[in-house]
Amino acid sequence: MKQDDRLQAQQAKRSLDDINRSVQVPGVYETSFFQKFLAYSGPGALVAVGYMDPGNWLTALEGGSKYHDALLSVLLMTILVAMFMQSLSIKLGVVARLDLAQAIAAFVPKWTRICLWLINEAAMMATDMTGVVGTAIALKLLFGLPLMWGMLLTIADVLVVLFFLRFGIRRIELIVLASILTVGIIFGIEVARAHPSVGGIVGGFVPRPEILTNHGMLVLSLGIMGATIMPHNIYLHSSLAQSRRYDEHIPAQVTEALRFGKWDSNVHLVAAFLINALLLVLGATLFYGVGGHVTAFQGVYNGLKNPAIVGNLASPIMSTLFAFALLITGLISSIASTLAGQIVMEGYLNIQMPLWERRLLTRAVTLIPIMIIGFIMGFSEHNFEQVIVFAQVALSIALPFTLFPLVALTDRRDLMGDHVNSPVVRWGGYILTGLITLLNLQLIVSVFVP
Repeated sequence: MKQDDRLQAQQAKRSLDDINRSVQVPGVYETSFFQKFLAYSGPGALVAVGYMDPGNWLTALEGGSKYHDALLSVLLMTILVAMFMQSLSIKLGVVARLDLAQAIAAFVPKWTRICLWLINEAAMMATDMTGVVGTAIALKLLFGLPLMWGMLLTIADVLVVLFFLRFGIRRIELIVLASILTVGIIFGIEVARAHPSVGGIVGGFVPRPEILTNHGMLVLSLGIMGATIMPHNIYLHSSLAQSRRYDEHIPAQVTEALRFGKWDSNVHLVAAFLINALLLVLGATLFYGVGGHVTAFQGVYNGLKNPAIVGNLASPIMSTLFAFALLITGLISSIASTLAGQIVMEGYLNIQMPLWERRLLTRAVTLIPIMIIGFIMGFSEHNFEQVIVFAQVALSIALPFTLFPLVALTDRRDLMGDHVNSPVVRWGGYILTGLITLLNLQLIVSVFVP
């Protein structure tokens, strides 16, 4: 099949068909900014949960406990790069009406498409793994539920997606937004009770040269970046950006959809950044200098109610709130990664099946290997936390195969028209992608070569 024919075939299909163009937005000539922002707001929340999943928790808590507030600057720079990359993903979805998987499949030969699918399928599995493991650990902390049963129960979040999608994607978006606010409030309370140094926090946002010269700080900085900028967020946003129903034949309407899509994305990414920053500050304030395995989930949960570690702040309520926040983020990040897995599978392979079968298949692709790993490792919480670390390595390997095509596709005038990348965006995108790739290669090396 010729390239033009493949492109037309992809454009004839709708990414996440049950969601695509399902939300009406105001016309371009309506003047209420706030009304338009609310109408376009929502996809950014679903994407933002990928920036605050259990993998981010581990790196943020460890960064605070080992280096106090010094790595706040790394968090800030990472989220700024994420805003740039997500804006390209939004542009692809809004202008070309294609998700990234569909767009790549339209321009590459069959065997290249299959290879890219396998790489990204592994990345989707690694992403989903962090949500499944985080949820299972939270259930164990809160209710004493064995990890094996907690993991099996994560199938229920797929059923939750199916149930609420009957009422439209807005229900899912509102649930996720409420979850983000709840987690933010929980960590806001815990950090406020810890009374961190405001001056130390402000100073932490200033980049320090020793981040590049101190091996431990550099490795952890790479881990923060590897746990933050992930392939599934790019695929997901390019599809969710198409959930709004506007007239793509009116250039001003397309421009407005882009503008409000970026507003939505940036606002929710700021929220994700604040939550990660609160986690890092919590680790810095309560666990800096403590040592040991306290930055693991069980260690933090126990430490928050141990006066020998956190002094007068010790409270079962503090530890319960921590575990509850972990449960929320594990569940909602699993929902987002399930949707991303569906996008990859449908876009690359053109698989057509009933909605419930697609959802369960994408979850089964992740859950079956996790259960096999669990039986091999005896369902040890510590070992599963190490699995999360190795999942970040898998994401690092897949990231260049996502970012380079994203920049290249949004730089095609035949696909993007007047919204093709400017020279500054083009070279900025390639330079950032190259740097991220080199840094993530360094992360891979640091994991396997101590």
